Amino acid sequence: MEDETVFQKRLTALLMQEGAQVVATATIAEARKALADTDFDFALFDINLPDGSSLDVLEEGIIPSSTSVVVMTADGGVDSAVRAIKHGAADYLTKPFDPFELPLVFERCQNEREGKRRQEHENTRIAHASGGLFWSPGLKAFKAQIDRILETDHRLDEHLPPVLIQGETGTGKSTFARFLHHAGPRADQPYIELNCATLPENLVESELFGHERGAFTDAREARMGLFEAANQGTLFLDEISSLPAAAQAKLLTAIEDGVIRRVGSNTSINIDVRLITASLEDLEAMAAAQSFRLDLYHRLNVLKVEIPPLRKRPGDIRPLAGHLLRHLKRRYRLPDASIAPEGEEHLRAYPWPGNVRELSHEIERQLVLHGNDELPFDQLHLKPVGDAKDWLVDGWYFPEEGFTIEGANLRLIHLALAQAGNNVSGAARLLGVNRDYIRYRLEKVGGGE
Repeated sequence: MEDETVFQKRLTALLMQEGAQVVATATIAEARKALADTDFDFALFDINLPDGSSLDVLEEGIIPSSTSVVVMTADGGVDSAVRAIKHGAADYLTKPFDPFELPLVFERCQNEREGKRRQEHENTRIAHASGGLFWSPGLKAFKAQIDRILETDHRLDEHLPPVLIQGETGTGKSTFARFLHHAGPRADQPYIELNCATLPENLVESELFGHERGAFTDAREARMGLFEAANQGTLFLDEISSLPAAAQAKLLTAIEDGVIRRVGSNTSINIDVRLITASLEDLEAMAAAQSFRLDLYHRLNVLKVEIPPLRKRPGDIRPLAGHLLRHLKRRYRLPDASIAPEGEEHLRAYPWPGNVRELSHEIERQLVLHGNDELPFDQLHLKPVGDAKDWLVDGWYFPEEGFTIEGANLRLIHLALAQAGNNVSGAARLLGVNRDYIRYRLEKVGGGE
C-alpha cells in the first residue's frame, strides 16, 4: 500500500495542477490555525491524525458554512463517515481511492453549494416580495388574522395546523399563501404550490402522494409525491374544491395522522407538512350539498381567513392602484406616468370583478397605451350594448310566469357541457365550479347522462 505521506503529496500536486491553492497541514493543531487564518472553499480531512481525530474539528463548529468539507476514511470507517456527515461534512472518500476522484468530488460539492445559494437567493427574493405586500386599510381585519396565525406558527414551530384562504378570483390567495410561508418558521424549508383544477382526475393522487413502479400503466418507476417533497415545509393547494372524492379521503388522513401512502404501496410514510388551501368556492355550501367531504371541510376550516373583494373596500382602490403603478412604472421604465383626475373617478366607479389581478392588468394596459402620460382609464365603462362577452344579454327581463333557479342552473350546465364537448372538467372551468358540483346537480335534478 502506498505510504500515507506520499499519497497526500500526490493529492496536493494533483490539486495544484487543477489550479487550486493548497494549504497542507499534518496535525489537528495546524488545521485549527489554518482555519483561523484563512477562508477556504474546501477542506479535505483525514479522520485520524497524530494528535487526534479531525471529527473533533468538525464538532467544534469552527469551520464556516462557506467551506465544503470532504473526509477521507479507512476501509470500514463508515461510522466515522456518517458522524462526519451529521456534523456538516459534504462528502467522504474511502481509502484507498483514485486521486483523480477528488476534483470530481469537489466539483460536485461546488455545484451543491451553488444550488443552495441560488435557493437562498430565491427565498430572500420571494420573502422581500411578500414583505412588500400592500396592506391597505380595507385589509386591517384580514391582516390581524394573518398576524395571529404567524404568532401561533412561531410558537408551535412544528405540526402547524392547516390554513384555509377563501376569496374571489384575483384577490391574491396565492400571494398571501406565499407570505404565510416566508414570514413563518419554515421560511428556509420547501414551498410547493399546486392548482388542483389543472390536474387530470386520474393523476391527482399520484401527484400528491406519489406512486410505486407498476402502480398503474404508465408508472415505469417510483415517484415521490408533493407531500414528501414538501416535508418540513409548506404545501399550498389552490382550488381545493376541485379535488376528487378519493383524493379528499387521503388528504384527510394526511392531515389528521401525518402519514401518506404512495399509490400502489402499503407502506406508510410520516410527513410534517404545513398545508395551506385556497378556494373561490364556498366549501361550507359544497359540504352541505355533499359535493365536498364535510369532515375534510371541518379539518381545513381550523384556521380560515377570507380576503374581501376589492368592490367591498372602495377606499383601497386608489392607494392600491398607486402602489401597483409604482412597481409597473419601474418594469416599463416610464417614471413620469401618473393617474389622471378623471382616471381616479373611473377607478372608483368600476366594480372590479377581477379584483386586484384585474386592476394590475388594467394599469399595465394603460401604461402600454399611454406611456409617460396621465392614465385616463377611460375604457373601463365603454362596453357596447349587447356585448357578446356579457353572459346577460342587454334588455333581458324575467318572464311573467317566472322560472326556477334549479332549471336555470341545469340549463347552464348543459350549455357548458355542450361548449366543452361533454367534458365535465372543461364545463366546470367554464362555470367556475368543480366537477363534483356538476355531477351532483345533474343527479339531483335528474339530468344525468
